[in-house]
Amino acid sequence: MSEKIKQPELAKHDSSILDLAFIMDCTGSMGSYIDNATESIKMIVEEIVSLEKSDVKLALIEYRDNPPQDTTFETRVHDFTGSIKQMRNWLEQCHAQGGGDEPECVAEALHAALKLDWRENATKICILISDAPPHGINCPGDSFPNGSPNGIDPIESVIKLAEKSVTLYSVGCEPALLPYKDFFTSLAYRTGGQYVALRNAKLLAKVIIGGAVEEISLEKLMDEVQEEVQKKKQEGIQDEKLLAEAVESRLKSKGVITNQILLNNSSIEKASDDAINYSKIKNLKKIRENFKPKFENCEKNISFSLLSSDMVEAPKIEYSIGKSDISYAQSERLVQKALNRSKKH
Repeated sequence: MSEKIKQPELAKHDSSILDLAFIMDCTGSMGSYIDNATESIKMIVEEIVSLEKSDVKLALIEYRDNPPQDTTFETRVHDFTGSIKQMRNWLEQCHAQGGGDEPECVAEALHAALKLDWRENATKICILISDAPPHGINCPGDSFPNGSPNGIDPIESVIKLAEKSVTLYSVGCEPALLPYKDFFTSLAYRTGGQYVALRNAKLLAKVIIGGAVEEISLEKLMDEVQEEVQKKKQEGIQDEKLLAEAVESRLKSKGVITNQILLNNSSIEKASDDAINYSKIKNLKKIRENFKPKFENCEKNISFSLLSSDMVEAPKIEYSIGKSDISYAQSERLVQKALNRSKKH
């Protein structure tokens, strides 16, 4: 196996530079996801490079739970490398164990992502792979019901990631994460990213490749999107839905085609109204006052799963990459990115 990722010669007009950080829950229930990432990492990078001629660097943040629930570590951070072998070694040393109460150190992990050595001109993507919520969002039996005992607010960290032009993908290991889907969707939406449901660890590689390729595709549109958003705001238009419609109209009029991650050949589910509303809340305390886990989603899903296994064949789930006109959902996310980046200046 090559020690270094073989990088393409990049055309000056299309220098696709990708910083891809994995944030992985490494508690006891996550073994199959860690194993799949380890087995697939070379294929993931090679496919992204072949599809997008990208200069790729990789980082890994492992997280577990706060003591006394877990005394091994809260987070373990491996900063960006151009070596697939190094990334694979990190993943091989990432063992799924521990975890006390259901919530985990999501807050600490997102905070650690802020400190990674992101390249200024890169497309920056965080893939958060989780099956449990952070502390402090009304999870029953939470040992730290007011949030991280270290005083770290995951909402504030995600806002800062967005301002650094980092796009977050929340990969929700379902059905375990279903009660908290709107919360994790809101984190991703806040950055212009997406929530992707994952029910089979073997699909993880396709989700990562699809998300990365879509975001590289969208990143190439950002100058034009920011120009359109700025123009509309100068005309007095502030409503994000109207801004998204304007962006979609402008890009469609130019015949823009984008890459898009697909679930069974259809667009993945867009953010719910609840998730979008949560994405406007600026801190965890306010989230806690408004957010209620939807345990009925989990119960319905488990009931359907049991029914499916007994009576009918479960529907096949397959992720792929498609090309299509810019969608309204993509335009919404592009507007989020443009608004976040305008806050830096």
